[in-house]
Amino acid sequence: MRRQSQSAATVTPRVWVLLNHRAGENNQILALAEALGWPFEIKRFTYRRGVPYLLLGASLAAIDRLRSDPLTPPWPDLIISASARNEAICRWIQREAARDGHRVRLVHIGRPFNRLNRFDLVITTPQYRLPRRPNVLHNTTTLHRVMPQRLAGEAARWQDRFAHLPGPKVAVLIGGSSGPYVMNAVAARALARQAQALAAGKGGSLLVTTSARTRRGVLEAFLENVEVPVCAYQWRRDDPDNPYFAYLALADEIVVTCDSLSMLTEACATGKPVHLFDLEAVRRSPWDWHPERLRAALYRWAMDWLPKRLTRDLSLVHRQLAVEGRVVWLGETARPVTPLNPPSLTDIERATRRVRALFREQPRIQPLLNAAFS
Repeated sequence: MRRQSQSAATVTPRVWVLLNHRAGENNQILALAEALGWPFEIKRFTYRRGVPYLLLGASLAAIDRLRSDPLTPPWPDLIISASARNEAICRWIQREAARDGHRVRLVHIGRPFNRLNRFDLVITTPQYRLPRRPNVLHNTTTLHRVMPQRLAGEAARWQDRFAHLPGPKVAVLIGGSSGPYVMNAVAARALARQAQALAAGKGGSLLVTTSARTRRGVLEAFLENVEVPVCAYQWRRDDPDNPYFAYLALADEIVVTCDSLSMLTEACATGKPVHLFDLEAVRRSPWDWHPERLRAALYRWAMDWLPKRLTRDLSLVHRQLAVEGRVVWLGETARPVTPLNPPSLTDIERATRRVRALFREQPRIQPLLNAAFS
């Protein structure tokens, strides 16, 4: 049954959140859904290999329907999604609902593959270099779930387990190879040496975690080059004892590899000093060749020569955060936390306001027709 809001004249929108295969994007989707404060239903999918999902229109051809969550009426009023893989699914839901006379509003996080006017709202960040449009919200950083109450709860839950580690504690958030960045054992050793120097110089310790994209062997290579006291966690899917938010809560300073904008945003949201590790500055032997290095080189070529919509440029965000004083490059002197680096909720607040505004607009006939016949 639909839940009534405080105003008797309105009904709380029914919300579906469509998750995908990327942990960072899923965190952003859930962050927005949680911040809206409306009940929401999570939909997960098993994708079929070899299906050219970028070429699909309104279709479920890219998913295994028997192994995916059902998509049946009552249809949602709002879908929150990300990733090109889910765009055909969103359009299929919108089309089927339109045939029943029901309007579904689509909110896409990141950069859609389809035309921007197919979405009611696109919430994006600088690395995607999207144009200015009335239905595009340009945020500085990604949406996140780092809220004061969450940090306080995780700190209380975990602080006794880390009580033996000397302070100051430095959290090290390790990402993975992505775009022009290579996060392998060579990079892990370089990161370890710099993180070790940061903690050892202050008599502190390290709280280290990998992420969904971190390859095997990276954490081991890191730990082999660390002498200060350390607590390390190897990321596992759906692990209830993942200490990630506890690290953010209990760390005095945070180191983040530059490949992950999601982790960088979450680190900045704590209001603590944040050090950015530059993967492109890692010295690599010409004999240390790996397919990931070729992929990274091809990606850099694509950034220079192919259309911008096919790549992303995280350095745009890095530079902006550095100018604002929210981050420094690892090895530089960290600046004191200033009003430019608080636990800022500005972006998530702007996003929720824009989503809520979609339900104050008069219904538009054209999107329904477009969805029904595409």
